[in-house]
Amino acid sequence: MPISPARVAAFEILLRVDQQNAFTAELLHSSARQTLSGPDHRLAMELVMGVLRWRSVLDLEIASRSSIKLARIDPEVLTALRLAAYQLMFLDRIPARAAIHESVELVKRARKRSAAPFANALLRELARSPTRPALQALVAKGESGSELARLFAHPQWLVERWIHEFGIDVAREICLYDQRIPETAITIYEASLVRELETRGIKLAPGRLLGSSRRVVTGDLAELPPPLQAQITIQDEASQLVALLTGTGSRILDCCAAPGGKTRVLAESNPSALIIAGELHPHRARRLRKQVTAGNVRVIAADARAIPVSVAFDSILVDVPCSGTGTLARNPEIKWRLKPEDLVDLQARQAAILRSVMRQLVSGGTVVYSTCSLEKEENEEVVEQTLSLETSFRLVDCRERLQQLQTDGKLVWKDIASLARGPYLRTTPGVHPCDGLFAAVLKKM
Repeated sequence: MPISPARVAAFEILLRVDQQNAFTAELLHSSARQTLSGPDHRLAMELVMGVLRWRSVLDLEIASRSSIKLARIDPEVLTALRLAAYQLMFLDRIPARAAIHESVELVKRARKRSAAPFANALLRELARSPTRPALQALVAKGESGSELARLFAHPQWLVERWIHEFGIDVAREICLYDQRIPETAITIYEASLVRELETRGIKLAPGRLLGSSRRVVTGDLAELPPPLQAQITIQDEASQLVALLTGTGSRILDCCAAPGGKTRVLAESNPSALIIAGELHPHRARRLRKQVTAGNVRVIAADARAIPVSVAFDSILVDVPCSGTGTLARNPEIKWRLKPEDLVDLQARQAAILRSVMRQLVSGGTVVYSTCSLEKEENEEVVEQTLSLETSFRLVDCRERLQQLQTDGKLVWKDIASLARGPYLRTTPGVHPCDGLFAAVLKKM
């Protein structure tokens, strides 16, 4: 019996994520996966994301039944074991025999035939008494970093940072949010497009944060015709909010702009402005050009620390490369590859980018500095360090702009105070129904 295309795809993606530090989202939506049927693509996505979300829990179950230490198991064999373990522990609709048989076949397909009896025996033992973590049962559990890390499959060092920064209850909410499939939010402006989607089986609900956002309740956007897909931007509501926070101007710079969701929001909010969207990597800049077709947007491939444009800008959005710890629900691979020392390197890059773009601002203009990180090193510390060196800038309380967005009907979230931490914008997964983002508004005097 051949192995299902979904399991082959999931196996190959997980190996690349583990061995090549590849990005899951890019692999799942790459051209190589377009041959999968709709059901196979959905199953592959479920398997990949599930294994990555629960990897440490799966490894504990495998290790408890293995005669070989996990570090000595070949990557191909361990990946196949994780795939089967996830199906046995979390997916009731998949027969145990299918999960076991196909994972053993994946071991053979990877030319590890000698390990097939070992994998078969281990998985049969696991199938007799699978532990099935239930998220609802975990809601009130975990009173220490080690407990939360074990129950919710997160690195302990990261959880302990969150407990120190936000408290045990918020840290628990973050971990719980990360283990759930997040809602799909889209930016949409035309009522006619909403009606068109609904006629094609896409049921939508209003956004939780923003009036221009919709949440996908049922239906598969990937099955829409390409011209219709091109009119939709899949974008977390917190990310949309950061773009709106940037405000208006006749000349706007969007640094580190790929994949282009924030650029589209800026273009829609500023239809008569010149918007320069910069992206370091040429291949990402090419994708950005396809994603953003507005006539007032000019895409350039350039380092944000040396934008090759002589004009000064009224508004600048600098959404810097970061650890991404606010997006673990969508990018669970991050938590297994991030190291504490990475934060130091990231902070240096982020500060250099911010100081560079600040020099391209007109007097009275504003820079919005943002990350999708929960870590203080990448957020408050970068801003405070920069302001100590750039004395012609002052920090603007983000609540001023949030209040204006609410008055204009763009922000529908009622509790503005919950979106602010001091003068900064801060959305927190679990506390808010979105990714964790940080933003600071800096004004040139």
